[in-house]
Amino acid sequence: MEYYVKSVVPMIESNYDNFTMVEQDIADFFIKNREKLDLSAKSVAEKLFVSEASLSRFAKKCGYRGYREFVYQYEKTFVEKQESITNNTRMVLNAYQELLNKTYSLMDEAQTGRIAKYLTKAERVFVCGVGSSGFASDEMEMRFMRIGVDINSVTAPDIMRMQTVFRNASSLIFGISISGMQEAVLFFLKESHRRGAKTILLTAHNSPEFDKYCDEVVLIPSLKHLNHGNVISPQFPVLVMLDIIYACYLEQDKQKKEALHDNTVRALEGGKAGIVKNPPII
Repeated sequence: MEYYVKSVVPMIESNYDNFTMVEQDIADFFIKNREKLDLSAKSVAEKLFVSEASLSRFAKKCGYRGYREFVYQYEKTFVEKQESITNNTRMVLNAYQELLNKTYSLMDEAQTGRIAKYLTKAERVFVCGVGSSGFASDEMEMRFMRIGVDINSVTAPDIMRMQTVFRNASSLIFGISISGMQEAVLFFLKESHRRGAKTILLTAHNSPEFDKYCDEVVLIPSLKHLNHGNVISPQFPVLVMLDIIYACYLEQDKQKKEALHDNTVRALEGGKAGIVKNPPII
């Protein structure tokens, strides 16, 4: 049985900040709903005290042609959730499973393929993030370096600003900002894009502004709307998406990249073997 199903809820969450107040009320209804209801435009409009035209505009902002298409997809994947959590372990595992489901719903395999090609063509790759996103940035550097990518993690805002001076069309820039509001990361992307570099933003909050200076906007699930989201590490949804990109990139010339990975393992083991414990004092 196929466990994962495409859901419209993660797309609602990613575009939440782009909605008007009326549209946010509509969004809240669909995000929080746990019952099977009459979701016809007339019924929902009366329930929420909004117009049917507002429902149509809301659906279009979510990427659908109209409310009918939106609600069809919503009903198709709607599952009534059991809120009773028996213990902490189940609570955490359920939260992680919900995140994985949302990642699947946001996943764009065509986009992942394009990013893998950007990685192949780029001479230098930079990935930047601050705070928890910086930890994910460091992890990306370590993983991709081991399969032959010339990649650097940048986690200090001042270094990000200085690095923009040297970027050009041979550079590929990844920016990680879950909130989509980390000024230093956005500055790096804007200036690098202006100098001809390819730019990619990983974020949980979509905005039309990003299209002006990002070649790709990779949407990740938001913890804000997740049940018990405060127990989940904020890096987790980023790392899942980076793993998907990694797997796609690895498939291109897989044998060569796996050989590079194995060589780095041997280099590490050889380095450790060459260390002399308690060397004599000279």
